[in-house]
Amino acid sequence: MTEQRDATVPAPQGPGAMARALVEALRPRQWIKNGIVFAGLIFSQNLSNASLALAAAAAFALFCALSSSVYLINDIGDLERDRRHPLKRLRPIASGRLPLAVAWAAGLGLMALGLGLSFALRVEFGLLAVAYFVLNLAYTYWLKHVAILDVMVIAIGFVIRAAAGAEAIAVEISPWLLICTIFLALFIALSKRRHEMMVLEAGAGEHRISLAQYSPYLLDQMIAVVTASTVISYCLYTMWPETVTKFGTANLVYTTPFVIFGVFRYLYLVHQRAQGGAPEKIPLSDPPMLVNLALWLAVVAVVLYK
Repeated sequence: MTEQRDATVPAPQGPGAMARALVEALRPRQWIKNGIVFAGLIFSQNLSNASLALAAAAAFALFCALSSSVYLINDIGDLERDRRHPLKRLRPIASGRLPLAVAWAAGLGLMALGLGLSFALRVEFGLLAVAYFVLNLAYTYWLKHVAILDVMVIAIGFVIRAAAGAEAIAVEISPWLLICTIFLALFIALSKRRHEMMVLEAGAGEHRISLAQYSPYLLDQMIAVVTASTVISYCLYTMWPETVTKFGTANLVYTTPFVIFGVFRYLYLVHQRAQGGAPEKIPLSDPPMLVNLALWLAVVAVVLYK
């Protein structure tokens, strides 16, 4: 008589398959979000300073380690909910391809490494790294279940990363850039919530408790507010007297068309192509967005480093 294996128990895997599952669980594609730590380097006009560029790169790497640690801990906490999600059930931990013991070891190891080296880089940077990690733990186990507060926490996480990038190289970062960052992050987070509601429909509340407290109409209203706020705050930043004085030019205003196009293109992809579920993929997978980003960076470089 042939013994049948329980279909819910994953088949044994070799070290190679487990290593691939671990790398996948670290979500390296989402490391693009940590690119915000370079804002301080770019807008302080220190991009050509090798030592500061190296410090910013180290800050980026450390936030990649910390964010991957958070992703592992979050996926462990969301194990049962992810198994009921049509796409997230395929994640390494939810599918059983990555054992919980390995996930815990990797998550805690990356946390210890990331926080320890953050203080070695600079104490002020280390404190912000701790704040980022603690905030994300609170989000994983509590705050993500509270409507509005859930997306606010995501946005604050981006602000912390931007501020940490400036602290890593000991430069001031404009409050306007922090304001632009929080509005842009809210725009992306709310768009993702809307995508989740559209995909999960009636089962949205079962997967994420806070989704039961939203409606498509409410999310559309909130997205409209942060869309306008993102564009206006960036425009004001480029024309603000302190900005003009700092850079010695008012030409940064010519970067605003690229910001407007980027926001509108993102809205188009969310509403017309249902691509809001993976914001980390959009900048690099959508050709118009990729070209627009490259042009924005080129114009910023010309204006600030001419």
